[in-house]
Amino acid sequence: MTENEKKHLKIKSAGNNYSENPHKKDELSKNKFYKDNAVDVSIVIPLLNEAESLVELSSSIKESMRNINISNYEVIFIDDGSTDNSIDIIRDIHSKDSRFHCIRFRRNFGKSAGLSVGFMRANGKYVITMDADLQDDPAEIPNLLKKLDEGYDLVSGWKKQRYDPINKTLPSKLFNAVTSITSGIKLHDFNCGLKAYKSDVIKTLHIYGEMHRYIPALAHWEGFKVTEIPVQHHKRKYGKSKFGVSRFINGFLDLLTVLFTTKYMKRPLHFFGLGGTVFLILGFIVDLILSIQWIMGQKNLSNRPLLWFGIALIVVGVQFISLGLIAELITKHYMEIKKDQYSIAEKF
Repeated sequence: MTENEKKHLKIKSAGNNYSENPHKKDELSKNKFYKDNAVDVSIVIPLLNEAESLVELSSSIKESMRNINISNYEVIFIDDGSTDNSIDIIRDIHSKDSRFHCIRFRRNFGKSAGLSVGFMRANGKYVITMDADLQDDPAEIPNLLKKLDEGYDLVSGWKKQRYDPINKTLPSKLFNAVTSITSGIKLHDFNCGLKAYKSDVIKTLHIYGEMHRYIPALAHWEGFKVTEIPVQHHKRKYGKSKFGVSRFINGFLDLLTVLFTTKYMKRPLHFFGLGGTVFLILGFIVDLILSIQWIMGQKNLSNRPLLWFGIALIVVGVQFISLGLIAELITKHYMEIKKDQYSIAEKF
């Protein structure tokens, strides 16, 4: 890091304004969230039914941040509709350390929704995301921040050695290979939860559905510098994985959406026009041939199925261009409006 950034990030314990004692109330702890630019690092952690891991995770985060002399940070848990006692554990953590916050959804909205809301609430110059299941190691945070200081805007973790079952690793390898080819960015692990961002990146990203899987690709297409570093991956210690076949399928469907909204949103006819034009040309050729035959004296062309087939091709071509374009633009506009309208039960 530069000397100025080091001075900015290095905060001595004597000057620490954050209370780990529930009886000490400083000015910042009175607010629901810190004001803009009030912290150096924001750590956003979406979770679902991870009560058993939260205390250990919080301790590991504090230890990692102490090791690099950063005390001016915030941790934002996003409770995505947990049905266990995760929220009670987080309340207890918050009461002991005012840097730890939580946003709790009334129901499960998905990881993308959690990250989206967490990004909007994050106030740090740098933002870290990680999973709450202890498979992501907070000890990797210093390495991620160091890589950002080399000039990158987003640093993605690469679980080079994974401790997941084969029914999760094989689909993941296929997913990463397809995403790498279609996105044009060469990463080994797009969906690693452990990532580091400069604040400009999270202000630009708009994610929903299963699009959190494509954050590196989205950032790359926006012109940000993206890289990856190997990170330590641990076996799941508590609970069970939330991964399922439906998430895998939905992820590939969202890849199509990502490709369109990033590559073709400003020129949508390049996408829809290709298919529509093919149908229009084929329909025009069919009907042109029939018209020539009619001019040359052939009768009863209206009874020939080929005539209606040609007309159908033209109609389909027009509909493909117009209806598809309108539907995608409406969807994109709707999600822009909807992105901050998730039902939140509480936040602290």
